[in-house]
Amino acid sequence: MSHLPFDPLLVAILAPLAVALVIALGLPKRYAVKLAYVGFGLPAVLALHTWYWFPANAGGAYAFDTRYSTGLERLGISLHLGLNGIAMPLFALAGIVGFAAGLYAIQSQAERLKTYLVLLLVMLSGLMGVFASVDIFFFYFFHELALIPTFIMVGVWGGRDRHYAAMKMTIYLTLGAMLSLIGLIAIYVKSGAHSFDLIELRQALAAAPLNVTLQKHIFGVLMFGFGILVSLWPLHTWAPLGYGAAPSSAAMLHAGVLKKFGLYGLIQIALPLLPAGLAPWATTLAVLAGIGNILIVGFITMAQRDLKQMVGYSSVMHMGYAFLGVACFSVLGSGGVVLLMVAHGLSVALLFLLSTSVYHRTHTFDMSEMGGLAQKAPVLAAFFVAATFASIGLPGFANFWGEFTIFVALWKFSAAFTAVAVAGIIISAVYGLRAAASVFFGPPTEPFTKVMADHPPADLRWSEKIPALILLAALLFVGFWPRSISTPLNAALAAQPVAPAATK
Repeated sequence: MSHLPFDPLLVAILAPLAVALVIALGLPKRYAVKLAYVGFGLPAVLALHTWYWFPANAGGAYAFDTRYSTGLERLGISLHLGLNGIAMPLFALAGIVGFAAGLYAIQSQAERLKTYLVLLLVMLSGLMGVFASVDIFFFYFFHELALIPTFIMVGVWGGRDRHYAAMKMTIYLTLGAMLSLIGLIAIYVKSGAHSFDLIELRQALAAAPLNVTLQKHIFGVLMFGFGILVSLWPLHTWAPLGYGAAPSSAAMLHAGVLKKFGLYGLIQIALPLLPAGLAPWATTLAVLAGIGNILIVGFITMAQRDLKQMVGYSSVMHMGYAFLGVACFSVLGSGGVVLLMVAHGLSVALLFLLSTSVYHRTHTFDMSEMGGLAQKAPVLAAFFVAATFASIGLPGFANFWGEFTIFVALWKFSAAFTAVAVAGIIISAVYGLRAAASVFFGPPTEPFTKVMADHPPADLRWSEKIPALILLAALLFVGFWPRSISTPLNAALAAQPVAPAATK
């Protein structure tokens, strides 16, 4: 357990907010940039600290458990912070990706850099709060805190079609958030616990479970509400458009971390509180995820010629594996989902970073106009190939363990859906390796030859290498030592209900 003289979870949440406030109050740019390193770095250090000190034998209990008075206790609302084996790896993910995205943003030379960093810091604060909150009111509140800066950053600093992308994201994600809120309030009202605290809700519903019909309806609301936020097919179209338009650091944080909010909510809240609610929806969820996300979106991804759009669609596709893991309703399936969330968050953030690095050297995202970039930027090529292998699920990277675990759980659920999931690996390999070949290998195209003649591309700068190295190192660390996540994760999931339980 941590021996720090302060609560690492609270400081990890408040530090980015405090830095954002100081910068917003008019701190000169040169000092604002230096202070931003602290705002992005301190949550990462504290997240790694909590990961290191997290007790492997915690079981279903919470570590770093602290309650703070809010004055709203009569409404059942309290700031209750803590990490169990499910939240811990995602809290670490937020810290790592937030640090990498922050470093990349600081060196981006974006217009109105101070405002951009303020919004990114607020977003990071919300992300740290999402996974540290035991109270589901603050779980939702911190999600909204992180979501609002996303819309602004896409609309102001985004690329092509940024205004349309920001509007579409706002409509879809607001709808998903509202449905999720309705489901969470329904749990609070029907539980009789008179508290939003997840521990008290579990105790109340374990003693007096809701009837099967009610569980089914509430779970359905949460499934579609959270599903929109995670880009469940066919409610996914906001994601590739938004990520394609978003500035790189915002895309890294949203696709890499914030998008995991919905899946985390299903595993941490919906499944243990509504154990009989999934069964009526399991096949529907599997069809939407398997046929929709993996096959349909997978083939759409193969058709993309825009590099950033391809990465955006691939992110939507890989969420299909996670939803299939949820549909299995097993410790193995849920564990695979959490492993995949961490791995996908790291790999997709790395791919968005590298895609922008490619754009800075080619001045286009059109892969048909590239070729031969590896001759001029071999380090960039090596990072991109490694990130592609990780996304495909090659052994040695964290993604392998998430996908493999889900496949094993899925085989017990349905052999047909297992075949669909395996087909997704082939689709991923086709579009991923083809993208690497189009951008980096083979003879350069005529348009790119002219670009290289006018603006000879350089290899990755250290300002790009360092955040890329951070993300790649984390992928390899979990890939070679998955027990750093899986041991406490198994203990936490084993404490949850694994069979439907409800009053008749």
